[in-house]
Amino acid sequence: MELGKTTFFNCLNEDMEIDEGEFYLEESDKTRKLEADDVGYVLSTPNVPEFLTGREFLKFFIDINKNKIKNLKTIDEYFDFMKIEKDDRDKLLKDYSHGMKNKMQMLVNIMASPNLLLLDEPLTSFDVVVAEEMKQMLKDIKNNHIIIFSTHIMELALDLCDEIVILNKGLLEKIDMNNIDKEETKERIILALKEEENV
Repeated sequence: MELGKTTFFNCLNEDMEIDEGEFYLEESDKTRKLEADDVGYVLSTPNVPEFLTGREFLKFFIDINKNKIKNLKTIDEYFDFMKIEKDDRDKLLKDYSHGMKNKMQMLVNIMASPNLLLLDEPLTSFDVVVAEEMKQMLKDIKNNHIIIFSTHIMELALDLCDEIVILNKGLLEKIDMNNIDKEETKERIILALKEEENV
């Protein structure tokens, strides 16, 4: 199979069968095989149950995951954390904007506190103010999670990421952060991004 970033995420999340190999999670005292419960996945196109209100969705999510959620808060505290207005909390999710649906998808993944959080272009649907809020939130939680963040926006990667890799023709290539300002490095990244867009 041709490995693109979304294909890679789908393999990690077990939405797609891999041809060969396995994924492992390195913990402080051991290395073990990655399991489904380890992974949270925020898709670029939000996937939420549109027949529920925002409040019903969070209540349902809490009810089925209450044994897994650490430091459980009230539903309104979660809404406050995500800066979702009080007037929107009891609206049907189908009436939410694309950005608000993305917020809800991000929220339930943060509540689940997975060891590995996959974010596929998660900030593209937000306006400038909300995108800045989400960036700050990701900075706040990244010390307690492994976050793999895919983006075509180089400035965003530089602002949020401790390590950067580019996916080029199915291969991951780590970028030397010490050489990130060199013209040769920038040209290689731009070339890889253009090829990825044409896949």
